[in-house]
Order: sequence, then structure tokens, then C-alpha cells
Amino acid sequence: MNIKMKCLFFCLLFLFAMTCFYGHAQTAKYNQFHVGEIWLDINGDTINAHGGNIVYYNKTYYWFGEKRNAHQSLGVNVYSSKDLYNWKPEGLALAHSDDTTSDIAWGGIMERPKVIFNRKTKKFVMWFHVEVRGKGYGAAKVGVAVSDRITGPYKFVRSFRPNGNMSRDMTVYVDDDGSAYEIYSSRENYDMRIVKLTDDYLNVTAKDSLLFSAHREAPAIFKYNKKYYLITSACTGWASNKAIMRVADNLYGEWKIVGNPMRGKDSNITFGGQSAFIFPLPKKKNSFIYVGDKWNPRNLEDSRYHFLPIEFSGDDVHIDWYDTWNLDVFNKK
Repeated sequence: MNIKMKCLFFCLLFLFAMTCFYGHAQTAKYNQFHVGEIWLDINGDTINAHGGNIVYYNKTYYWFGEKRNAHQSLGVNVYSSKDLYNWKPEGLALAHSDDTTSDIAWGGIMERPKVIFNRKTKKFVMWFHVEVRGKGYGAAKVGVAVSDRITGPYKFVRSFRPNGNMSRDMTVYVDDDGSAYEIYSSRENYDMRIVKLTDDYLNVTAKDSLLFSAHREAPAIFKYNKKYYLITSACTGWASNKAIMRVADNLYGEWKIVGNPMRGKDSNITFGGQSAFIFPLPKKKNSFIYVGDKWNPRNLEDSRYHFLPIEFSGDDVHIDWYDTWNLDVFNKK
């Protein structure tokens, strides 16, 4: 082998080694949560899934959330994971429509997507907040989409105001008996309401009720010890504020204020974030992860995530701040 060939060989070997090194560095596996820090997917790209929820299906976790650039809504992303730390991008679960007459046309907003599985129909149903192109936040609708596959693509069914009520920040909840509910901010966010869904999860029933009037948004709900717990945020735009938790024996209330469940640094402003969803860990009784968003209004794509364990001390329910933690905390209970 002559000198030129040797030089070329060693250059290619060096480039290969550097590619392997940097590729490994970018896709290094996580083994814990780094709360509020940049979170990369397995391809080395920043995870872009805000205001969403997590579904456990066929031994796999699926994370749905708003896809954002600096300021615009780009649809609903979905990621998959086997361990909750390392996420594979599965693409757009629901895209904006090219039809300018559609309520989910490009230029509009799709927020707080929540996916639930209907065991009777074997369909995956997505509910989300819809704001129509060119109308700012005046539409105040909820949207429904459906798919045979958990990763989609989801087919948009329609958007509407539940029983004529405005619907902005919202979540969906499936109770132990399989009944599903939308909990939503209404009347310019001054009211928090609940409505039972139809058996196929594609529409609402007339069982629609006011829970309380307190100018709250960002509802996140879970059930513990036969009681329902609801965390909400005050309405202060993108600015963070103090979370309030309520408890009830029945989904329709009475909802009694417990107080601020957050503890630790910046607990009076929800650690600089806002509630999005409570994820009950499968096969681990009374184990829940609080999922929140640390919004960055100057660049929404760079909004970070708060995954934190919910902890119990008797009747006291609280969420402590951790810079880093892993799922072993649930094994130590």
C-alpha cells in the first residue's frame, strides 16, 4: 500500500471513529429524568410534544403532544418508548389540514392533545383544543380525531363547543368503569366544567356540569384512594403561577380546595411551569407521574418538560422538586 493510500485509509478510519463517537454522544441513553432540561429523542433531536399525554399500550409508552416551531402550531407529534426515558419519534399523529375551510387548517391552533383507547370499538380517540385560523382565541372549540393505530395518522372528525359551551384548556379522563369525560375551561376560562362522553368517545352527552368558577385552566386529574384529585393553573398567559389542587369523592363534585401541592424551589410558581397531565404508572398501584410544561413564549419549540413523582404521606398529596430522579422511587414506597 503506497503512502497516499495509507493516508486515505487512516483519514477514513478517523472520520468513521469520530462519526461513531459523536453519533453515540447524541444518542446516549438516558437512565433518569433531567427535569426542565433539554430532552433529546433517540435521533438526537429535541423532543417536541407539549401539553399532551402518555398512553401505555402493548407494553409500550406513547407520548402525544403539540408540535411547535417558535410561535406556530404544527400539529400533534407522537413518540414511543419502552422505559419513559428514551423516546423514538413516530411522526405526526395529526396534521393541520390543507383545506382552508377546515377548522384545523394551517394557521390555526391545536393544543393539549389527549389520546384515549376505547376498549369496545378498539379505536384510539384524540381530543384537543381547537382555535380556527384567523380567529385568534375566539373559536374556543374542542376537536375529535380517531385512528385504528395508536401512532395514527388520526382522522379529524369535527370540532364543536360541548353543549354550546366554550372549551379551551382541557383534558380527558377514563374512569375505572370505562366511562370517559372531558374536563374543560369555559366562559372565557372563568368556569371549569365536566361532560361525560358517549360510549364511543366521539361525542359528548348532555351530562354536562359546572365544577367551579375560579378563572382556572390547565386541568390535570388522577384518582387515588377512591378520591379524585384535580390540579389547575391560574390564567396568567404564558407566565407561571401557583397551582391549586382540589379533591372530590365524585367527578361532578363537590370539589374542595386542598392547596398548592408543589414543594421545593419555585413551588409558588409551579416550578416555572404549568400542569398538563397526570400519568398513572401501569402495574404500579398508587404510582403517578406529574407531567408539566415549562413554557418558553419566545420559542415554544424550546419549551421544556417537568416529569415529577407524586408522593403521598397519609392524606397529604404533594409534588416535590427534583433536578434528577428515576423510576426507582416508586419501588422504594
